[in-house]
Amino acid sequence: MNTQTKQDEKTEERKNRFSGESIMLTKEESIIHDRIFINELAATLEDKEPGKSAGDSKLWDKVRADLDYFREHNADAYMVLLD
Repeated sequence: MNTQTKQDEKTEERKNRFSGESIMLTKEESIIHDRIFINELAATLEDKEPGKSAGDSKLWDKVRADLDYFREHNADAYMVLLD
């Protein structure tokens, strides 16, 4: 009997932007993964605003929190996609 719920099914493929290596994620994990890169881009742009320095954006805290999620809940995906 399959005890995996639909939410736990790994149906979403993501690739490492540098190596091209891929891994399957759950829908929830794919949202968190995508959010890392959206927030990384927004934080980088915010840090380039006049009077700002690299790392000033509060969005970096969100990026770190989402990276921590993968370190804790799916270390394999972290190693393939984010390390």
